[in-house]
Amino acid sequence: MKFKKLSHLIIAGFVVFIFSGFFTGKNDIYFEINKNMDLFSRVYKEITFNYVDNINPEEFMKAGIQGMLGSLDPYTIYIGADKKDEIDLITNGKYGGVGISIGVRANKVTVIEVLDGYSAQKQGIRIGDHILQAGGVDITPENVEDISSLVKGEPGTTVDIKVTRNDDKDTINFNLVREEVIVKSLAFYGFYPENSNNVYLKLSNFSRSAADEVRNALKELKAKKEIKSIVLDLRGNPGGLLDEAVDICDKFLAKGKLIVVTRGKTDESEKKYYSVQEPMVGDANLVVLINGGSASASEIVAGAMQDHDRGVILGTKSFGKGLVQTITPLNYNTSLKITTAKYYTPSGRCIQKIDYSKENKVIEDVDSIIATPFLTDNKRTVYSAGGISPDTTVEYEIQGEITKELLAKGLFFKFADHYYYAHQKEDLNSVSDEKLFKLFQDYVKEQKFDYTSDTEKELDKLIQMASTETMGDKISTELGQLKNQFEEFSKHEMTIFKKEILREIKVEIASRYSGTEGKVKESIDYDKQFQTALNILKDSVIYDRLLNYH
Repeated sequence: MKFKKLSHLIIAGFVVFIFSGFFTGKNDIYFEINKNMDLFSRVYKEITFNYVDNINPEEFMKAGIQGMLGSLDPYTIYIGADKKDEIDLITNGKYGGVGISIGVRANKVTVIEVLDGYSAQKQGIRIGDHILQAGGVDITPENVEDISSLVKGEPGTTVDIKVTRNDDKDTINFNLVREEVIVKSLAFYGFYPENSNNVYLKLSNFSRSAADEVRNALKELKAKKEIKSIVLDLRGNPGGLLDEAVDICDKFLAKGKLIVVTRGKTDESEKKYYSVQEPMVGDANLVVLINGGSASASEIVAGAMQDHDRGVILGTKSFGKGLVQTITPLNYNTSLKITTAKYYTPSGRCIQKIDYSKENKVIEDVDSIIATPFLTDNKRTVYSAGGISPDTTVEYEIQGEITKELLAKGLFFKFADHYYYAHQKEDLNSVSDEKLFKLFQDYVKEQKFDYTSDTEKELDKLIQMASTETMGDKISTELGQLKNQFEEFSKHEMTIFKKEILREIKVEIASRYSGTEGKVKESIDYDKQFQTALNILKDSVIYDRLLNYH
């Protein structure tokens, strides 16, 4: 009996020993969480009660949360109750507001976009209006972040907004009615050139309505005439909802094609997304435009098109955001947006550029991001890490330093306002380029635009060094002569870069007369990347060669 009892004890101990091996890891993590929660709570209480100055408990906790999240990636964020409208915008693609976008131009809070069909547009708010007050609160660049919470609110309520316009000569008070604003994703769609069978789709984001907008646009255009080719413009599109990106891919890819794979912490978390419908425009040739501002959902679409050789990717390398976020509701109307997965294109590549786990003590399992070759359906080589590389790189650059400076000072934007209020009933197409350019030159002179090129600044430093060091009179004289040549060049620099300056003037003015659609139409006439896309679509030999069709 003693032997039998002893054997039972040994077996029981052996079982405990074996199973303790399975549970150690999980028990360890639970212990670590409880231990550190207790430690965090103790520090929080001790500081709140005993610090020499009074502590705001809510702000102190926010600082602690933000400190924790700051050790991960910039997309994992805490969203307070005061940002609830941002959650509605992300998840539903709509919010209660008046239909304007604002920004700071020339140190003034300025209306930069007015959405068609909403209160602001119907009641007369215009692009370029400077906002002085919103909801009775003075608005300045310092508190510009407050304007969102002041203007947004429950549909049916009103908000008072005071603006100035026409070079601040006119002050106008508006009582705007808030409405449910649905954020449009498709900024422009249509046949372009108008007499062609080529469709241009300018997609600015992936909100809740993005796929429906694309579907409806293609349906409308197909009813007019056959669609033979498409330019899908994702430049500057920061992304949005994963489901919308998948649904949009469905319009172009053959049924049953893998679009994207998401993988989280565990193997069970892997999800694969396939095209489930017959494509609306499966036979139309396709060019997708991307740049450094194309991120997330934009890269899902571009990656799927590239890996399946469905279309030519043109432009410059995309942003490189291969991380997927999930919004988790918390108590007290707050939320947490957490990075829960990485996404992989059909060929298997993750295009995440920045490795947030590198040299990060918080993240234990380092998943190094390394550029690795993968193959498309047609055996073209593509690479992981660092975003989507275009099949053909076409830069969109501003050549003149003076043009960049004029943009930075907001002078194209300001001139457009100035011109519009002086010529409201004028047909913009009837104005000659020479007249427009001369008016702009005069305006810039009135604004006392002070411009010194970067080369001149460096030359001034060299001349200063020459005067304090013994470089010799000959070198000093030659530097002085070189400066005179640059000053002479500067006098004519605006004329030298007249073509691109005129482009910026006309695009900005077009937005005053015809809104976002007018601005897009005007810009693509001068758009090197778009025009290159059209040329590729017209030449089947080049198109097939880029996609490795035999």
